[in-house]
Order: sequence, then structure tokens, then C-alpha cells
Amino acid sequence: MTAQLSGAAAPSGKLPGCAVVARMLGGSPAGTAAHMRAWLLIEFPGPWPSDALEQALDEAFPPAQRERLEKLRSQGLRPLLIRQPGRHTREPNLAGRRAFVGGTSGPNGHWMESFRINDLHDLADLDFDAILDGRGGIGKPYQGPMFLVCTHGTKDMCCALLGRPLASSLGSTYPGRAWEVSHVGGDRWAGNLLVVPDGFLHGQLDPDEARVVVKAALAGEVDPEHLRGRTAAETQWAQYAEIAVRRHTGLRGIDEVAAVSEREIPSDLENEARVVTVRAAHEAYEVTISRRAVIGRGPSRCNAMVAPGGYITEKISLGTSP
Repeated sequence: MTAQLSGAAAPSGKLPGCAVVARMLGGSPAGTAAHMRAWLLIEFPGPWPSDALEQALDEAFPPAQRERLEKLRSQGLRPLLIRQPGRHTREPNLAGRRAFVGGTSGPNGHWMESFRINDLHDLADLDFDAILDGRGGIGKPYQGPMFLVCTHGTKDMCCALLGRPLASSLGSTYPGRAWEVSHVGGDRWAGNLLVVPDGFLHGQLDPDEARVVVKAALAGEVDPEHLRGRTAAETQWAQYAEIAVRRHTGLRGIDEVAAVSEREIPSDLENEARVVTVRAAHEAYEVTISRRAVIGRGPSRCNAMVAPGGYITEKISLGTSP
């Protein structure tokens, strides 16, 4: 039975934000990450309007290259704005800003490089294919990981209300590694934390939970508790299956778990279902998953109605070793 929330559940008669409603409804962030396998991160201090990224990219790239970038986004190349945590002045110093490129795969595996720009036009000659293919050669090697917390409040207020405390906390503990980032998708899962170049997106975090994620990443591991998914996975079904196997086996290494195939199986009219084959260390697991389109509904002040779906692990069994 689908759960329902009324506006009376909010204090003082005010509706809660979409992230609060999703959590109240029992929504899980597992299997909700956007597809990303390479990044162009542009330092952009100051306030961000809702279309800050689009404005920056339009200024940086001529029309043909801008169009090319949009096509490559569907293949996993993701441009994002970043800024240092803290208060943001309206007229920041833009000279000598940093930019980062990196990805989850390539000749050297996970990689990241950095360089400086004085103007957005300095980005105009970037080789997008070198970024997406993991060839690099654009800047100086940078030893990650970086921790990117979505605080893009003009996109959704939950990203600001729940993201800024995370960014502030991590920024004071890990200066130079923690950044605020523009919208990464899934505001209902705020606070959102993207780890690059590892390529894992975490959600529904408070500052203490974020520190657990960061400590694991610095040790070369993945904390699965609030994991939305490995962003390079081909589908969100694959993301969820990988998380289920990590929890089942206790494997935490960055590259220890990866989905290799999936197939649809018959299900009832309400649920979808698939079997995903996941490589885990030296074993293979068959993960049978069903998905309900909606697990509950509730009004929020961010959206007219929040109606998260949900995956269910039906069975995990050993398959044929890869």
C-alpha cells in the first residue's frame, strides 16, 4: 500500500522540503545516481543563479564546441561548477581560478589533473574526447579524492539547507579537498556528496555521516550505507545491484564490485524486475531486483508532490565466476 503524508506532518503548518519528505516516506537513495564517468570542474566563486552552469559554459565555449559538449554529456562527460565552502561575495576575484579534469577510467585507471585559468575563454580549446577517454594530458596530475557537496540552493532549497552544513564541516577538516558543487541531480536525496575521481555519489547525509564517507574514500574504500551509486554504472539497476552486493559481502574496495550484465524478467503490473550479474572480487553474484514505481506520496515546499520509487532486493545468489 502506498504511503501518504499530509501537510499536517510539518511543524507550524509549513510543508517540509522534498529531501525531508523523501526520508519520511522511507525513500532510499540507492540506485539514483546520474550517469557520470568523466568531469570538467570549473572553479566559479560567488553566488550561483539557477542557470549558473549554462551561463558559464555559453561564455566559455563557441557554439560548435558547446553543442559537442552537450552530446558527450549523454556518454558520461559532466561539466560542473565548484567553489570553496563559506560565504560567497558578489564580486569575487576570478583570476587564477582552478579547473580540474578527470574520470573513472583510462590508461591509468582513475585519474585527475588540474590547471589554472584567468578567463572562461581559456577553456575553449579543451579536448573533450581526451577527458572522456581518460587520456588526459591537459594539466598537472592531481592526487584525489575530491569531495563535492551540492549546495546549489537556487536549483532546490534542500541542496542549500542540507548541503551547506556538510560543505562547511568538510571544508574545515579537509581544506583543499572539500568543495561546493553545482547541481548533481536528486535534490530529494540532499545532502549529496560526490567523490571524484572515484565516481561514487552519496545522499541523505548529515555532517557526521559525510565524515564517515570521506574517511572511507581517503582509505581507498567505499562506504555503502548512504550510497546512491557508482556513477559510471550503465544503469541505475546496476548501481543498486552493486550496492546490494557490497552490503551482502562487506567488500569496500573502489574497484572490487562492478555490474557486468542485466536482463529483464517477468513481473507483475505494479513492479518491474531484473536480474543483474555483479562481479565481486573473484566471485559473481546474480542479484534479482524488483522496483516499485512509487512507494509513497507527500507534498513538499520544493515540489507540488514527492513520490519516490524504490528498489527491492529479492534474492542474491552465486553465479558463474567471471
